[in-house]
Amino acid sequence: MKIQNVTDASFHKYGKVLEGFDFSGFMKEMKHTPVPDDVVYVPSVEELESLEVGKEMQNRGFGGIPVQIGYCNGHNKKLNALEYHRCSEINVAVTDMVLLLGSLQDVEKDFTYDTSKIEAFFVPAGTGIEVYGTTLHYAPCHVQDGGFQCVVVLPKGTNTDLTVKSGETGEDRLLLMKNKWLIAHEEAGIDGAFNGLKGENITLD
Repeated sequence: MKIQNVTDASFHKYGKVLEGFDFSGFMKEMKHTPVPDDVVYVPSVEELESLEVGKEMQNRGFGGIPVQIGYCNGHNKKLNALEYHRCSEINVAVTDMVLLLGSLQDVEKDFTYDTSKIEAFFVPAGTGIEVYGTTLHYAPCHVQDGGFQCVVVLPKGTNTDLTVKSGETGEDRLLLMKNKWLIAHEEAGIDGAFNGLKGENITLD
């Protein structure tokens, strides 16, 4: 698969590179977070949220609404699933990483998605990006032996346990956690997920 760069024009429909932020605080604090052999996601970390750049993420990044700042770390080379939110997501690459992205507009009426439409984008360490709410995404892929580390900023409560019952028809089948709609590949074996990804479970070499 061709790997593009988030600085390329082809990324513009999926998101944008953030400018004018000092991410050094995130980079330093993330050295204390684990990088497992699989993937771990922690929605909210007080040490990240209390940083000056964390406050900037809330005030400048999300216009003052409450946010949660956590991380997604680990080792991964597969697509496995695609998710979307009713909002943008901010990612800060602590290490080099690759994101596999698609467009919500390409999801079929039956909520299946053809994985041949996926595009791959390299995100250099130290780069912050906004991923639009219409962008399908999931866990980053690592490009170095030490795995990947990524700061994740979202409106407060996103990706936490549902307090309402999800439905069994239409888009309601995709609602897996708060503000998280997910389409999985059957090979991933994600418990409770709607297996609507058609085609190859893309794997990066």
